[in-house]
This record gives sequence, C-alpha cells and structure tokens, in this order.
Amino acid sequence: MSNLERQLAERFGFPAFRIGQEDVIRNFLEGRDVLAVLPTGTGKSILYQFPKPYYSGAVVIVSPLVSLMMDQVEQLRLKGVKRVVALTSFQSVGERKNTLRNLHTFDYVFVSPEVMQTEQVKHALKSLHIGYFVFDEAHCLTQWGYDFRPDYLRAAEWIHKEFNKPLLALTATASPQARQDIKNLLKRPDMVEVVRSVDRPTIAVESIVVDSESSREKEIVQQITTLSGPGILYTQSRKKAVYYAAQLRKKGIRAAAYHGGMETMDRTLIQQQFSLGQLDWVCATNAFGMGIHKEDIRQVIHDHIPTSVSNYLQEIGRASRDGKQSFATLYYHPDDVSKSVYIATSDIPDEQDIQMFREMEIGEQKQRILDYWKTKLDDKHLVELFEGIRSTKQRDIYSLYNLLTSSRCIRSSLVEAFGESLSERPEICCSNCTNTLLAKQSLKLKDQSQIDNSKLDYSTRLAQLFP
Repeated sequence: MSNLERQLAERFGFPAFRIGQEDVIRNFLEGRDVLAVLPTGTGKSILYQFPKPYYSGAVVIVSPLVSLMMDQVEQLRLKGVKRVVALTSFQSVGERKNTLRNLHTFDYVFVSPEVMQTEQVKHALKSLHIGYFVFDEAHCLTQWGYDFRPDYLRAAEWIHKEFNKPLLALTATASPQARQDIKNLLKRPDMVEVVRSVDRPTIAVESIVVDSESSREKEIVQQITTLSGPGILYTQSRKKAVYYAAQLRKKGIRAAAYHGGMETMDRTLIQQQFSLGQLDWVCATNAFGMGIHKEDIRQVIHDHIPTSVSNYLQEIGRASRDGKQSFATLYYHPDDVSKSVYIATSDIPDEQDIQMFREMEIGEQKQRILDYWKTKLDDKHLVELFEGIRSTKQRDIYSLYNLLTSSRCIRSSLVEAFGESLSERPEICCSNCTNTLLAKQSLKLKDQSQIDNSKLDYSTRLAQLFP
C-alpha cells in the first residue's frame, strides 16, 4: 500500500482509489496544474479535498450551478467537513456581508462565476489566503449557445490576472480540442492532462428511428411506464418537458418538468426531490443534470439529437453511477438534425446583430454574448468568430447524427470520437450489435409470461427488459 493509499483509507475511509484519482492527486501534489477528465461517479470531491493539508490556505471552487454547489456543500458537511461555504445569488445582502466578513474561517469556498464578478466578492477573495483554485465542470468554459457563460470566462481571466496559485480543472467529458481550449482559456497551457476512457460499459446505448412525432411520444411514454426508473428524459423545448411530465403523472409516475424558464428555487427543489427519491422521472431541457448526486439512475432518454458527442456523453453519463446495468435510449426522426442545428445556432449573433448592438432588442442570450465579446474583438473579427462557431455547431450535430444512425457499433464510434479505441464490448452493448439482444439473459423481464417475443419488434422487446 502506497503512502497516498494509506492516507485515503485513514482520512476518507476508502480502501483504494477509483480510476484516475491517484494520478490526478499525485501530479497536483508534485506542483503541476492538472486537467482531470474522469467519468461521472469517479469521486471528484476527493480530488480537491485530498491535497488540502499540503497547501496553506483555503480552496476556492468555481462552480457553474447553484444547485451543484449546494449539493457539494451538503455532501462535505455530511462527511464532517464543517468549514465550507457557498457564495451564491440566493444569499441576502446581510448573509453575503456576514459570509465575506468571515471568509477567512472557511477551508472550502464555493463561488459561482457570476457572483465572483461583484466587487465585494473580488475584494474578499483578494484578501483571502488561498491555497489553490478548482474549476468544476470545466467543459462549461468551451460551451456556446443557450448555455454560454461569459462570466465563467471572466472568472478564468480574473484569476489568471490576480493570482499565481495552483489550479485543478475537473470535467467528465472533453474532446482533445476541448481540452486544449480549456487550458488556453485558463491560461495554463502546460496543465497535465489525466484522461480516462469515456466508455461506460454498464450503459447500453440505443438509437431508435420513429416515423412521426406522435409515435415517438407514444414509444417514450410506453418505455418509461414499462421499465424501472429512476430516469431522466431530455427534450429540446420547455413545452415538451411540461407535456411529458403531465403524461407520465397521468400514468401514475412521479414525474416533474425542469427547464431554464423556472425560478431557481423551483429548479433546485426538483433536483433535491429527484436526488432523494421523491421523484422517479425528470423531464428536462439540457439545463438539468450537473447538480445531480444520484447513484441509481437507470435510464436516460433523448427525444432529439443533442448538440455534440460531448454533450450527449455528459447527459447519458448520469446513468449507472452505481455500476449497475442501465440504458441510454435516443428516439429520432430524420428531420431532427435540422431542428437541432436551428436551436443550437439561433442564439449566435449574426452580422446584423453585431451592427445593431445597443440600438435594438436582440434577445437576452445574444446580448450576453456580445456584452462579453465586444470588449475583445472588432466587428469584422466578431463576424468571423461567430461564423466559425456556427459552422462548428452544425458540424458537431451532423457528426453525432451520423454516428447514431449508422450501422456501426455506436459504442465504438463514441469512443473513437475522443481518440480512443474500444478494446472490449460489453455483453449488452448497443442497438447495432447483435449481442444487445442478449439483454434478455441478464435483465429480468417485468412479466415474462405476458411477453411473446415472436410478435414484438426489437425496440418493443428491449423496452420490456430491465433489472
């Protein structure tokens, strides 16, 4: 047993490191900045807790979601870590002032990128003795469109300018290009990369074509009411999220809708209810998932083509954190790809938006994007930047669509998109592999006496198989 393993057992009660953890910790303790790309459920809190005794000062964790921060604060406190606090938009003026006044008493300080931009918080952090910084969900630095977070970039720039401290960046999924982008945006080009395979052998991947919107809705509701949960249903529109949740409740399923148009407190409540097992299904737009600390998600369903392979893997990766057999099912129609391209690119400013900025209403998202980039580039280079982003978005969506609809092994194609090769296929692999049909041998039928396999098509048979 190594010295690090002894510490892991003594301090955290774990007999061994999970995949990639020791490499991240060892490199960081040797004084290197580290970008860790490890599968969901690897135990990222260990990565920023373990080095704490080796560094004098507080650990500052930049986190993109209030619900994610609150969940991590709660988990730390449950493990006996009391000197932890989150600086969030939920705090009243009095609470914020009190926290900042006593900031030096905390070992772990979570802060959102937006809150970090306030002068009070900047002043308090500059006065704080900081050991190192952590960027959680670091892939958000590279996101564009509906989820663009200019304050995440501003936070990275400010930290680079004001502090010379070690930096740890964490994410579950990042392509080689995304990893390079993260290092460039953090101004740490020499960061050590610790990257583990994106493959999740216990998640069977399905891609099922439908002939109409009504048949898609029917099949999704049938699958959810036939199979065991918990699960997440991802859809592209707020209206659809509400619709699916209502349909499931009619069937007696404990379900709720989740989307960006809801109040922050309501979204946080739904995440807590889902995490605690008070809800079985959440019907959500892409905004849902990063704050979820839930081991037993059995299904992730998509009714659309996501915006990239990375986003798709992020979303399906929320299943099977406990290592038990789970399914990721995507229902698609050939028209979906053009719809996804439109949704993914509609908030990217065009030349007219750039010229009319400040003179006319261009939409909140475009306003946020231009508020940031107008301080960086002139109009000519902005047009070039946004055209490039638009082309990249379109290419990413078509790449994922082609991957999911080809006759090749979907799992192999997914890992190859990240420069990997699949060394071994699990018995229950994907809907293009014949061994997927062996699911019957390892998954318990809900009611085997009622299933006549000779009269059911593939998708219906598989929809009635589950542990």
